[in-house]
Amino acid sequence: MRIIGLIALATIGFPLAGCYTLQPAAGVTPQVGTKIALDVTDIGRVALGGSMGPEIAQVEGQLLSMEADGSDYVLAVSAVRLLRGGEVVWRGEQVHFKPGYISNVYFRQYSPARTIALSGAAIGAVAILAGTSLLGSGSESHGPSACDTCVVARRIPRPRILPPHGMHYTLPPVTTP
Repeated sequence: MRIIGLIALATIGFPLAGCYTLQPAAGVTPQVGTKIALDVTDIGRVALGGSMGPEIAQVEGQLLSMEADGSDYVLAVSAVRLLRGGEVVWRGEQVHFKPGYISNVYFRQYSPARTIALSGAAIGAVAILAGTSLLGSGSESHGPSACDTCVVARRIPRPRILPPHGMHYTLPPVTTP
């Protein structure tokens, strides 16, 4: 029953989670409430360095407001990507971006191709795991073992109760094959 639940979760859950890509805005003005990403210029890094850190390369978040001419952005920041790699997660802090701070604007869009590929791989992995747990993954060996020439050590069991002082046990001789 647990395996059927895992397969159902993988079949339904992975496509719902989805994969997203960043697509260049190409002159289109983003709408308030959409998720966007902004590439930060050197001037923006210097200006925002005190509040966001000196190595910001890109900022992602939800657009809260924008000037009428489409220049100034106020974002609820959800992630900051750094120049040397890495990402810092933010929790919706509001940051104001002036036009000189931004070089490119990107829209966050759902990617059906990536979602299908990832879902297929995940469902396949769950199916393989479920199949090996249902059918078993080991094999029975009926022939001789691989260690026919190995020397087998013989362990003499220790008595649970110690004999009285002066009493000795005689042990059978140990023979080697």
